Amino acid sequence: MSAIAGIYHLNDEPINLEHGNRMMKELEKYPADDVQTWHNDKVFLGCHAQWITPESVGEKLPYYDHERKLAITADAIIDNRDELFERLQVNKRKQKDITDSELILLSYHKWGEDSPKYLIGDFAFVVWDEIEKKLFGARDFSGARTLYFHFNNSRFSFSTVIHPLFSIPDVNKESNEQWLAEFLVLSGTIDAVDTSITPYKNIFQIPPSHYILVEKGKISFKKYCDLKQQKPIKLKNDEEYVEAFQEVFQEAVNARLRTHLNVGAQLSGGLDSGAVVSYAARTLKEKNKSLYTFSYIPPKDFVDFTPKQLLADERPFIKSTVNYVGGIEDYYLDFHGRNSYLEIDSLLEVLEMPYKFFENSFWLKGMFEKSNEARVGLLLNGDRGNFSISWGFALDYYSILLKKLRWLRLYQELDRYSKNIGGPRLKRLPEIISVGFPFVNQILEHGTTYKLPALINPVFAKNTHVYEKLKEYGIEKTGWFPPSTIFKERKRHFENQFMWNAGNTLAAKLSLHYKLSKRDPTNDLRVIRFCLSIPEDQYVQNGVDRSLIRRATKNLLPDDVRLNQRIRGVQGADWVHRLIPQWDALKNDLKMLSTDKKTLHFLNGQVINNALVKLKEGPKPENATDPEYKILMRSLIVSRFINQFT
Repeated sequence: MSAIAGIYHLNDEPINLEHGNRMMKELEKYPADDVQTWHNDKVFLGCHAQWITPESVGEKLPYYDHERKLAITADAIIDNRDELFERLQVNKRKQKDITDSELILLSYHKWGEDSPKYLIGDFAFVVWDEIEKKLFGARDFSGARTLYFHFNNSRFSFSTVIHPLFSIPDVNKESNEQWLAEFLVLSGTIDAVDTSITPYKNIFQIPPSHYILVEKGKISFKKYCDLKQQKPIKLKNDEEYVEAFQEVFQEAVNARLRTHLNVGAQLSGGLDSGAVVSYAARTLKEKNKSLYTFSYIPPKDFVDFTPKQLLADERPFIKSTVNYVGGIEDYYLDFHGRNSYLEIDSLLEVLEMPYKFFENSFWLKGMFEKSNEARVGLLLNGDRGNFSISWGFALDYYSILLKKLRWLRLYQELDRYSKNIGGPRLKRLPEIISVGFPFVNQILEHGTTYKLPALINPVFAKNTHVYEKLKEYGIEKTGWFPPSTIFKERKRHFENQFMWNAGNTLAAKLSLHYKLSKRDPTNDLRVIRFCLSIPEDQYVQNGVDRSLIRRATKNLLPDDVRLNQRIRGVQGADWVHRLIPQWDALKNDLKMLSTDKKTLHFLNGQVINNALVKLKEGPKPENATDPEYKILMRSLIVSRFINQFT
């Protein structure tokens, strides 16, 4: 992977090489195996290269194809190389050494603006088409790599990260109030629904699943990948579905093992990361290579307060997986002395924007640090698994059976499910009704549910019209969609790019800092399309939820992990416990924040002051899920960003 940058002059003025060199200078904060540039009178391209795959070692990038009159700079790992070799008729003798950027360039030469449709992998690239006099760029379907840009009447400039763009003299650092308004209103870890904007005014980004075209002084976007409709896959029996899944998933895993460095994986006690690890270790064993796993654990003095069905320390399940799979060098990391408060400034610098996932922030970053120390080039994970390979929520599926009046099937499923989970089968009917008919829940709970207070300053919200804008996306004033079924949630997840943009931005930027690439086979486009195409009864059957992945990991994962339906791991439950040594410093920072006029222009001061009352009680680890604790941490992160980075 790489950090790329470039400039394209839209008028008759020649390129100012000093501007390009300034951008490249800003990239020196990241480790690199090579730094190269290319330019002509109109275009400057640069690449701050990190050699991860075997083909990237010694790669000339930017690369100019004299025959086709095309130049490219790319931050990419392409996973469907064999398919592209066949489609592009690449000579077999050249296939071993051809680089991913060359494959992208050949794809562009053959398919033009349709070329991103044929690429599977993590990528952001820019091509200069000298014959057509246009600049073409694209970002992979889920935005695993980032690409920002600035433009005016005379110049288009781009970069993998934001700060090099400010090195160009007339690019000013101004906060983008629309982005901040969306960030403050939206629920969960989502930053903004508009994936083309950033926290900085006049700095934009190419949205996931889009390409950008700069031609004749104009800029245009187009979405090239859509997951709304998938052709149904109908096979003869359950065994064929499992075999078909195993084939496509193994292909996705194997494609993400291409490196001359070590291969690592984040491993929890669950199915998603366990499936990735088991499939990867099987392939690596054939090559006499070990898989390095990195698992987060709470500190020794943490007392688990979570309910019995949740598990903050997942080591029993993790070690069971490690011992069963074999070929693994396992690391258990408690990140002693680190916490969400101490990491704020560091993460803001990495991300170049505020963030919401503070509970896990210190160990997410720490995983990259430890992987780098182990000379890991690829860090596998299963982040998208809940919506792809391990889809299948039993009670939600049973609500479908209820709606379709399939009483016998529902009775049989509930009987088996109750035997697996424990408890009488009919006891779950009220829950099934509430899941299948969300409006019933609304009626029953009217006036009793607690809503998280709005963190945004009401005047700021009114001036930015943020609620009106979010309403266009179907989002309510709560910061989220109205109550719906999990099936609608899954549909939204794959139809809306903003669902994944923030998380992938973190992974992309951490990868540059630590010179390794985070790869997710559960996010492979081929895997997702397969998982969206098969019948729902492949995901829940015989009283077993997540049935497909459980069947597809038989003899690959131990049964205590593979068939576990009673206990679920929970990461980040210890975040308040870790703050105890810094509690007074945290309180002082928040008191200063509550009177900071610059911050309170954006944030709701009354909500902050109300939440501050709770801090006087002292740190209570069991309040890790308390909304007021969360409000205060988010407020502090936003305030630090506003005062230090804008």
